[in-house]
Amino acid sequence: MSTTEKTAAANLALSPRAAEEVRKFIAQEQIPLDQAGLRVSVMPGGCSGFRYELHVEERALADDITIETNGVRLFVDTFSAQYLNGTTIDYVSTMQSSGFTFENPNATGGCGCGSSFTV
Repeated sequence: MSTTEKTAAANLALSPRAAEEVRKFIAQEQIPLDQAGLRVSVMPGGCSGFRYELHVEERALADDITIETNGVRLFVDTFSAQYLNGTTIDYVSTMQSSGFTFENPNATGGCGCGSSFTV
């Protein structure tokens, strides 16, 4: 499968605010922005069955889907892509907490922690 076909296999977006925060994390890791990206994955577990994971990585793996959004590369494995298609990742900061949030149209339920979901 070519990179173009892999890219078309998932639709995932970062809000401008989330992209800004990811660029800060990449700068802290001292990885060149032209190579680095944010790995977005779904893992079994969490309160509701699946949980989101985010990690800054130096480069995509050979079988990753790479998506460019708001100047940041997202690296997604094919297992996670099926659960993340159509998801928007935002960054929210309140007086009580701050962190990434997920608006996932595939989720049929979730829990109060915001990082776990059911499909």
